[in-house]
Amino acid sequence: MKALVVDDSALMRRQIGDILTRGGLEVVTARTGAEALARIAEDQPDVVTLDINMPEMDGLTCLSRIMEEFPRPVVMISSLTEEGALATLEAVALGAVDFVHKPGGTVSTALREQEDVIIAKVLAACGARVRRAMGLRQRLVARRDAIMRAPTRPRARGASYGPGNEALTLIGASTGGPAVLEEILSALANDYPMPILVCQHMPASVTRHFAQRLDQCCLMRVEEVRRQTELRAGTIYLARGDADMIVQERGGNLVASMLPASKEHAWHPSMSRLVASAMKTVTADSLIGVLLTGMGDDGAAELAELRAAGGHTFAESEDSCVVYGMPRALVERGGASEILPASQIAARLERVAHARMRGQARAPQRRSSWA
Repeated sequence: MKALVVDDSALMRRQIGDILTRGGLEVVTARTGAEALARIAEDQPDVVTLDINMPEMDGLTCLSRIMEEFPRPVVMISSLTEEGALATLEAVALGAVDFVHKPGGTVSTALREQEDVIIAKVLAACGARVRRAMGLRQRLVARRDAIMRAPTRPRARGASYGPGNEALTLIGASTGGPAVLEEILSALANDYPMPILVCQHMPASVTRHFAQRLDQCCLMRVEEVRRQTELRAGTIYLARGDADMIVQERGGNLVASMLPASKEHAWHPSMSRLVASAMKTVTADSLIGVLLTGMGDDGAAELAELRAAGGHTFAESEDSCVVYGMPRALVERGGASEILPASQIAARLERVAHARMRGQARAPQRRSSWA
């Protein structure tokens, strides 16, 4: 497999190239965006790593041209700054498969600290499905317009959420997740009857901006969880990056709390840890779990256990996944109640959530003490 490394810094090109060579890839390089487009046409690389801050043609412009003229997997490698975080999210919206942040700034001498991450993400990207950003945007606009025109039951935003009203939707995603989450969450009506807790593998420098982006496009309110937060129906809670989110009972109410990243789990925020905590706090039949695109198996074992105990679980189907890793792990464990493309998940989530809440109203569930 061949990788094209695009960076205006000779030091960065050499360091990234050496890392990818050790990872088993053939490497070619480019200094500018214009040079990158020419090298893609000539060398046909399987994957591209792309810096954001470059002269003449910045990384976002170059990415847009790549997606239009030579669509292929792109991994952004950018500085860990406020500006870099915003640009990273824009890159994902334009079609980038994944991103890695350079420790120490634009020209980083500490890139070796990220070697395993860079190799894993670039190798995963080689087999990734490229999502067309324009088509996704058109679907989002059409779906949101349809929702806005449709009547919905009135709801007091931020209604209290306590005993007798204890149901949660848990969603996990990794590589390719931001665009899919935006597609699914923006398609949910504002009367969705449960809190939604989201674990997207992403650093803390980006999750705040991602929550703000989701809040702008979703009909439900979206907030990043940084401290203990009481859960309220009709709200989406995004776990802060570089830590783990768990569900607990405090003062008769359900809360989400952030804990330091567990060394027992490879990915953070950990979907495995979130699901396990929820199953210790409420009954399994009060939980809905969703695994979306991403490499690895975070949350798969726990969601399989959840389904066996009476919960309802969704796995994104292979044909819409950017990387069919986490959902595959769930399917192979027999843990998926339904396997659906991303475009169908929101509608099914709404039906299942409302049905579960109606059943809970007839026979309110009590918190379980089972582990």
